[in-house]
Amino acid sequence: MRKFRVLKNAVKAICRNPTRTFLTTLGIVIGIAAVIALMEVGAGAQKALQNSVASMGVNTIRVWPGTIVRGGVSTGAGARANLTMTDVEGIMKNCDSVARVSPIVSVRGQIIYGGKNWSPFSINGVSADYLEISGWEIEEGEPINQRQVDRGAKVCLIGATIVRELFDGENPVGKGLRIQNVVFKIIGVLKAKGANMMGMDQDDCVIAPWTSVKARLKGAGSTSVTSASSSTTTTTTSTTTASSTYTEGVSLYPPVSNSNMPPVRFANVDSLVVEAKSQEDLYKAVEEVSASLRETHRLAPDVTDDFNIRTMAEFTNFLTQQTKTTTNLLLCVAFVSLVVGGVGIMNIMLVSVTERTREIGLRMAVGARARDILRQFLIESIVICIFGGIVGILVGHGTSLALSKFMGWPVSLSYSAIALSVGVSALVGVVFGYYPAWKAARLDPIEALRYE
Repeated sequence: MRKFRVLKNAVKAICRNPTRTFLTTLGIVIGIAAVIALMEVGAGAQKALQNSVASMGVNTIRVWPGTIVRGGVSTGAGARANLTMTDVEGIMKNCDSVARVSPIVSVRGQIIYGGKNWSPFSINGVSADYLEISGWEIEEGEPINQRQVDRGAKVCLIGATIVRELFDGENPVGKGLRIQNVVFKIIGVLKAKGANMMGMDQDDCVIAPWTSVKARLKGAGSTSVTSASSSTTTTTTSTTTASSTYTEGVSLYPPVSNSNMPPVRFANVDSLVVEAKSQEDLYKAVEEVSASLRETHRLAPDVTDDFNIRTMAEFTNFLTQQTKTTTNLLLCVAFVSLVVGGVGIMNIMLVSVTERTREIGLRMAVGARARDILRQFLIESIVICIFGGIVGILVGHGTSLALSKFMGWPVSLSYSAIALSVGVSALVGVVFGYYPAWKAARLDPIEALRYE
C-alpha cells in the first residue's frame, strides 16, 4: 500500500501540469517513434530480401564452364562447353549433401503466338527437378516430367509476364507457342514471382525440357565425326571434343546420328544448378561438387578448375549486412532524440524540485525520509518516460503502416522493438530522473520550509 501511495502521488503531481508534461514527453515520443518505425521498416526490408533470395533459391549452387589454359594460353571463362550429363550423374552419385541437380541450356529468340511476338528475358531448357530447385510453383496446368525430358518433347512452361503480353487474359494451357520457328505446346503457367532483388523480371521466362531446347533450338553439339562405313565427314554446329575438354584424350562423345535428338548422356549443357539438402550443408555441398567435377573432368591436383561455382549465400550475406548497417546507423540517430528527450526530462524535473521545495520540506517535517523523497521523484520521472514510450510506440507503428500503404515500403511488426522501447523509456527515466530526485532528497527540511 505504501508503494501504491507513492505511485498515486507521483501521477497526481504529473497531472497538475498536463501541458508541461506533454511537452516534456515530446522528445521521448519522437525518439521512440523513430526507433519503432526504423526497426519495423528495417525488419521488413530484411524479410523482403530473404523472400527475394528464397525465390531465386537460397540453397542453390550454380556451376558454369570456367577458364581453360592450353599451352600457356587462356581460352577465357566459358570458352569451352565442358559441362555434360556425366557431371550431373557424378554429382548425384558422389555428393551426399546434394538433393537435386538440373542442367540448363539457354537460348535467345522471339516467341510468337497468333499475331503477337515477344522477346522473353530467358528461354531455358531444364530437367524435371528444376522447378523444385528454383522454387517455382505451377499456377495452371502441369509441370515438366522426366518422360518428357527423356524423349525431348516439345512442351514448355511460361511465366506470368508472357501470359500478360501475348494472351490477353486467354488461358494459354494447351496452346502452341512458336519459339525460333519451332512450335512448343504450353502445358503450364508458372505462379508469379515478380522482380528479384536485382530488378530482373523473373516471370518473363520460358522453361522447356533441356533435351528439346538443345536439339531443336541450339543444336546437339559435336565435332566432325567420320563414319566407320564411309569416308564422308559430317560436321555439326559445336566445336567441342573430348580431348580438348578433358586432360586425357578419352573420347566421351559418340558420333551424332541424323536424328534431331542429341545423345542425352553426353550432350553439352550451358550450366548446372545444384540444390543442397539444407542451408547448413551449402558450403559442404560446394566442396563435394567441386571434388566431383574435378574427378569427372580428370583434372590433376596441380591443374586449376575448369569450372566456376557460385552460391547465393555470398550475395545474400552482403546485402543483409548492408541493410543492417544502414538500419543501425539510422537507429543511432534515433537514439540521439532519446538522449535529447532525456535531457528535457531532467530539466523539467529540476524545475519541479525547485517549485515544490516547500512541499518537500513539509513531507520531511512530518516524517518522510530522504529515500521516500528520492523514490517519489524517481517514480515521477519513470512514469513520464513510460507514458512517452507508449505514445511513441503507437506513433511509430502508425508511421510504419503509413509508409507501407502510401510508399509501398515493406514493413514487419517487431515485438522486440516494442519491448526494447519500453525498457529504454524506463532506463531514460531512471538515468535522467535520478539527479533531480537525489537533489530533492538532499534538501534540508528547515531550509526547504523557509523557501519562498
